[in-house]
Parts: sequence; structure tokens; C-alpha cells
Amino acid sequence: MDFTLKNRYNALKRQIIDDFFSRMNPMQKQAVYAIHGPVLILAGAGSGKTTVIVNRIANMIQFGEAYDSDYMPAQITQEDVDFLEEYARGESWDLERAISLIKNRPVAPWNILAITFTNKAAGELKERLQAMLGEAAQEINASTFHSACVRILRREIENLGYRSSFTIYDTDDSVRVVKAALKAMNIDEKRFSPKAVLGEIGRAKDQLLSSADFASTVGEDFRLQVIAKVYDYYQKQLMSANAVDFDDIIMLTVRLFQKFPEILDKYRSRFRYVMVDEYQDTNYAQFMLVNLLASQHQNICVVGDDDQSIYKFRGADIGNILNFEDQFPGAKVIRLEENYRCTGTILDAANAVIENNTERKGKTLWTKNDTGVKIKVHRAADEGEEARFIADTISENVKQGAKFSDHAVLYRMNAISNTVERGLVKYGIPYRIIGGLRFYERKEIKDMISYLSVLNNPSDTVRLRRIINEPKRGIGDSSVNNVLEIAAGVELPAFEILENAEQYPALSRKATSLMQFAEMLRALMEKVGKISLDQLLDHVLEETGYLSMLQGEGFEGQTRLENIEELKSTMIRYEEENDDPTLAGFLEEISLYTDIDRYDPQADNVVLMTMHSAKGLEFENVILVGLEEGIFPGMQSMYDPTQIEEERRLAYVSLTRAKKRLYVTTAAQRMLFGQTMRNRPSRFLNEIPKELCEMEDTTIARRMSINQRQTPSAAFKSTSKVGIGAAAQPESNFTLKVGDMVSHKVFGQGMVLSITPMGNDHLVEVAFESVGTKKVMAKFARLHKIQ
Repeated sequence: MDFTLKNRYNALKRQIIDDFFSRMNPMQKQAVYAIHGPVLILAGAGSGKTTVIVNRIANMIQFGEAYDSDYMPAQITQEDVDFLEEYARGESWDLERAISLIKNRPVAPWNILAITFTNKAAGELKERLQAMLGEAAQEINASTFHSACVRILRREIENLGYRSSFTIYDTDDSVRVVKAALKAMNIDEKRFSPKAVLGEIGRAKDQLLSSADFASTVGEDFRLQVIAKVYDYYQKQLMSANAVDFDDIIMLTVRLFQKFPEILDKYRSRFRYVMVDEYQDTNYAQFMLVNLLASQHQNICVVGDDDQSIYKFRGADIGNILNFEDQFPGAKVIRLEENYRCTGTILDAANAVIENNTERKGKTLWTKNDTGVKIKVHRAADEGEEARFIADTISENVKQGAKFSDHAVLYRMNAISNTVERGLVKYGIPYRIIGGLRFYERKEIKDMISYLSVLNNPSDTVRLRRIINEPKRGIGDSSVNNVLEIAAGVELPAFEILENAEQYPALSRKATSLMQFAEMLRALMEKVGKISLDQLLDHVLEETGYLSMLQGEGFEGQTRLENIEELKSTMIRYEEENDDPTLAGFLEEISLYTDIDRYDPQADNVVLMTMHSAKGLEFENVILVGLEEGIFPGMQSMYDPTQIEEERRLAYVSLTRAKKRLYVTTAAQRMLFGQTMRNRPSRFLNEIPKELCEMEDTTIARRMSINQRQTPSAAFKSTSKVGIGAAAQPESNFTLKVGDMVSHKVFGQGMVLSITPMGNDHLVEVAFESVGTKKVMAKFARLHKIQ
């Protein structure tokens, strides 16, 4: 062998691969090139972990082991090496030939399983892989834990006694089943909250405990003994309805692998390389799933940040990432510490806070970004003034050229959002709440999904019960209960009882209505697979009478129809994006949606959400609301060191959502849950070095004004700083009338169209030249009449 040629070949090979991944920093490149064996990538906030995942997969498929290998194929010639030299100098653009000459044992795309935690993250991963790899990306298995497991269960679940057409129940459906179980067992819902019982069942499933396993662990605890019995009843009801809940999806997949080694071997052979994003958020069941799949080949790469483990309440176990090296001996650990998102000031604040935790592997983020402006800390007199500060800050930033969508308002608990919302409404600031009433939780949408679910799976008793008298068909609860009792007694599906209602004396009075309902559904079932999904939805609306019902409800009915039209749009998009669209596939896809998946960053609205919901997102400007002891951290965690560490991680996550500006608010007095609370500023706020903050305490001015015996309105004015809101003017000062020209600090100039008195204020409708018609409250919008 010509060793000179080999040395040249290997040097050029590494140079070309390095150039291919030239955008990666040195630590990112280490992660990209480490493709074999167990790998732990500790990716700090804003360190480009998605970019690393995408490029690592690209390296596996295009170059394989080439970078770390000294192997040179026997067929490589002097001419080939000369070409590589030309390519490295930029004298040739034939990338395809270069790759063909330097690749070494590339990984087949279908042998890669890349798991993320949200559909949004999975979608982004697929899009970026498609842009980088072209058609090869379509064969990569990139999905959420639940999506990956559902695909496996569709093929294999019959081994566990279910049918492949199983339905996936959401939380609302599951609560209904728990309520039915409590009623059947004569258990008082006031003593055993259905949601609390379901939560206990979910935690048991996260630990892979069947109802029998759970019952064996409860000992003499009466409450848990009762829940164990409900769990058993609940699980039998799900199985009889051929349904699974979210927790079953992971648990049943693990059970499948444990009970049937030949099935596990099939998927081990298929998924030889497993990658898991957000590994710090995995629970025990997810850990076992990953462990089962990866234990043979050991090609397991997990990406995560122990400092961002914030889902313990959902069962996440930070020990999975902290103990990875013990569970996979010989693991390579790579730390990504360069932050590309935040200013130096924001990053220094986040580092200072998280350093107070002890349960962490340890890393320090750094950035080449500018230092940026100081963190604005505003101490308000109460929640009303806090809301005015938030609204005024957003208005001022928009006036300076920012967009509304550049702003996110984050809070620890949903209850805090109410006052913030009112403040934004009064200022005419558009906003969207992430985590409010989700699209798929709206009644009309759940009704349509229930109809479609029964067409797909007639055994789905919960959805069948929801729609049997929606719209009204004169079929009351007693008739439905009779149907279900008969079905349970003769061990037949409830739908089959409906089709033959005339054969059962207990159903004689409503037999005609029940059979007509079943006949209508059977006719709709015949259309499944023969027409498009959006056409099927039209038939459901028309033939069930649902369309006529909504058309008779006036404006509200029209709004609900518009929501159903949006569902139809989702169906059409699903059909366009899938080669083999089916009703079952569509129902499966939407059942795994989360609210974050519907977040549209292009919509120009201020985003309001909990700190937990903000994980994975970033915004130019972030306002953290209510950093007070008793709220964040909350009362329940204040005396538990483990929970305090979790809360501090949440603070770290929240701080690092901000790219340019960070605002923090606290209130000296806050009305919450019907009580007036006086809380000290949060310990997490006190952990931020003072030199990084610009402090503003309006309560000092308030106290000074009170000492000077000023009137209440004067005292309020004295607390206002940097324009955070003036006191309400007397009613006699209001001089606007229809036709007046006015100016608004954000919306510009416009004409008053209408004025409606409201309490001690006026709702003013204005046609603005730049943004169209807006309705604002006169006092808070500070409209100025143009003379």
C-alpha cells in the first residue's frame, strides 16, 4: 500500500468533512462525528442542539465512520486523491463524487430512530433533514415518543389482545371513564376526585405498574386501595372499548417488547441507532423503552440539559440524564456551552441562578453576543400597576419598531394571567394565550372527532355516548345506560346492541331511535376510505343533523361552524402531506397534538403562557411576572430542597427564553384566589447579581406619597415612572365625540367611530389609518385629540 497516498487521502478526507460542517463550533463537531457507542450531549440553553442533531444524522448517512477512521478503500487511485485535493481547494464542485470517495460504512436512514418530545420539534427536525439530505430524509424515523410507539402498536398490539384500530383517549375521555368507574363502584367523587384518581393511575403507568402491580404496592393505605380498584375497572373499560390512553402508549410498547423477545429483536434490528432529544424530561417508562431498543447495539445518543429538567410533576426523572454514564458504561460526554441566543447580561444572570443548584453535572454557558442592556426589574404596588407596566412596556417597544410577537409574558401559574390580560385589552394590545382552551377541546370539534372516531372504531363507547344524543334525538341517559348494561351482560359491543335494539325488551320504547342512529352511522362507515376526509366530514355534518343545529343557533352557531371549517382545513393539509392518508391516521395524528404545536410565530400577537409551556421557545423580549416567594417558588415547594431545585431550573429556563431584553416584575401586594397576599421578592430574583439589573421600586414613591397625606389619586400618580400608566381622570374630563381625530402611541392617527360608556370609562371604536379599526378603553389607551 502507498502510505504517502493513504496519508494524503485521510488528511484530505478530514479537511473536506470539516469544511462540510464548517458552521459547527469545535464541541459541536465532536458531537457530530461521534456516531458509535453511547453518547451524552449536554446541550445548554441556546447552544444549537437541533443543529447538532441534524448535522450528526447527516454525517451518519453521508460520511459514516469516515472522519475517525484511517481506512482507505483499495480502489482509491492517485487520480481520486488528486480530485479530492482540487475539491478541498475549491476548484471542483462535484460534492457527490467527493462523498462517494470518502464515505465509510454510512448508516442507512431507516436504521435511525430520532425521538423528540413535541410534534413541533419533530416537524422542524424533518424539514431541516429534508433540506440537507433530500429524499434520504424521508426514510429517517423522526417522531415523538408517542408517535413512534403508536406506529409500533398499530402493527403489533394484537399480541396484547387489542385490535389495530384502537382509539387514543385524551384526558377528557379518560376522566369520563374514571367517573363511570366511580359511579359503578358507588364511590363519592367528592372524596375521590376523578382527575386526581386519573393522575394516580398515570403515575403508576409511568412506573410500568399494571393495576395488579399497583394493588400489590398500596399496603394498608385505604385511598390507594380504592384507586387500585378503580384502575382495574378503568383498564378493563378501555380494553373493551379497544382504546388506550396516552400513558398506555408507552407502557404497552414496553410490555410488548418484554413479553415478545422476537418483536423486540425485529425493532432492534430496524433501529440500530437511537437518538433522544430532551432526555432530561424522560420518565421511567421512556427510559425502559430506550434501554430495550439500544441495549444490544449500544448506539444510543441522548441530548439534553440537566439544568432544564422541569417536568418532575409529569413523572420526568432527572436521574436518567445524571446517571447515563452508569447505565451505559464507556459513554462519551460532550458539553455544548456556547450560547447563540442570549445577550451576555441575560446569560450571566441565568448562570448565577442555576449555580445555586447541587443536583447537576455542571457547565457554564458563554456567548460571543453583545453584553446587551440590563435586566429591568419592576417592583409594583399591586397586580394592577404591574399589568399597566407590562402593557406600557410592550407599547413603548412597539412604538420603537418592535412587533407584538417579539414579546412573551411568562408566569408560574395561570391565575396570574387574568390581570395581565385585562391590562392588554385596555391598551388595545393583541395577544394569544398558549395553554388556554385548546382547539381540539372545543365542544364542536370534540363532537366531530367523536363521530369520526366511532366511524373508525365502533367499539369506542366513550365517544359513542358523547354523540348518541348530539344533536338531540330523544335518546336520554337512561336509554344509553340500558344499552351499556346489556352490552356488558352479553359481552357484545354497544354499537351491536344499538343495531339490534328491537330484540331487547328494556330498549323497546327507544328501539326505533336507537336503530335509526346506528343505521345512520353504518351508512357513514360505508363511505370511509371511498371519499376524501373533508368530504366525509361534510357528510357527517349533513346526515347527523349537526349542520342544521348550528345553522339555527345564529352568531354562536356560525362561529362554531367556522371552527369546524378549520378542522376541515387540517384534514386537507393532512391528505396533501401524506402518501396514504386514512381516517385512522388522521385521528392518530391529531390525538397526539399539543397546544404548542398550534403556536404560530408569524402571528403578530403578544404571547402569554406559563413558564413550563415556554420551554423550547425563544423571544426577543421576555417579561417574567410575579417573581415572589409563595408564587415562584410556590408555597408547596418552599420547604423541600428537591422541589426548590426544580423551581430554580424553571427560573433558568425562563431567563434563557429572552434574546435581547428581559423584564422581571414583582408586586408588593397581590389579590390571588380571593385573598390579598403580601410577598417578598423571589429568592431567584435575589440570586441575580445586582449589577446586571436596573431596579425600579414604585412602592417607595407610594409610601412617600402616603406619608405626605396626599389624596389617593395623587398618590397613584406619584408611583408612575417611565409612563407606566396615569391615574384615572374624572368623568368630566372626557371630551371626545364621534368624528374626532385622535392619536394613539402605537396605532397612530385615526377617527372615532363610536363611543360606549362603561363604568367610569368609555369604550372607543377608532378607525386607524395604519392598522384598521380597533376598540380601546379611553383612559388606558391615552387617546389624544388632534386639534
